[in-house]
Amino acid sequence: MVAPHTVPEVSLRGVSAGYARTLALSQLDWDVPSLTVTAVLGPNGSGKSTLLGLLAGVIPATSGTVFHRSTVRPAFVMQRSAVADTLPLTVREAVTMGRWGRLGLLRRPSTEDREAVDANMERLDVAALAQRQLGELSGGQRQRVLVAQGLAQGADLLLLDEPASALDGSARETIARVLDEVTAEGTTVVQATHDITAARRAGHCLLLEGGRLAAAGPPHLVLAEADRGAAPGR
Repeated sequence: MVAPHTVPEVSLRGVSAGYARTLALSQLDWDVPSLTVTAVLGPNGSGKSTLLGLLAGVIPATSGTVFHRSTVRPAFVMQRSAVADTLPLTVREAVTMGRWGRLGLLRRPSTEDREAVDANMERLDVAALAQRQLGELSGGQRQRVLVAQGLAQGADLLLLDEPASALDGSARETIARVLDEVTAEGTTVVQATHDITAARRAGHCLLLEGGRLAAAGPPHLVLAEADRGAAPGR
């Protein structure tokens, strides 16, 4: 029997995707390794955000096949700037939104749901902010709330679009620590990042250039490839 960690979380074969008439990813062949953190690197416009949207199922492939090991919907945490600061939500309400897929429209949160919300607010160090409005928080606090919301979903695959962008060192370390913890507990993580420290800490790296796979594998090899070519910024 094949050990679970050797089975890819997602397999992409000949996958292309984009928006309207613009192709953002072209003929991508890649296996997302399970139970580890993958850092997706590449310059601006290389297709990192499109890849996350494709893995999340919110952007369709225009060709090729995408096979998910799990039937559970992935959790997708977008960039902090994509979330309106004026949303009339408390921190607890925002994190509870991560349970909506399990609750449906008419069910009230169960004890299990409330425990999941509490546990992930504690994990991201935002429990003390539970009754604060999202718009009152600092950028780092808001980003940690969004990661807590993603974790509350309880998905097998967690996707993050530059979760530590413009955050201070303490917030970066909190998020990195939590990602290490959840992979040890059985979650697969894919994060788009321009943070070299985060890439070195990952278990696997993917380098995109012009919507194509330039390199994939251990961080030290992929970062060496990035140094020879395009810088791994956004």
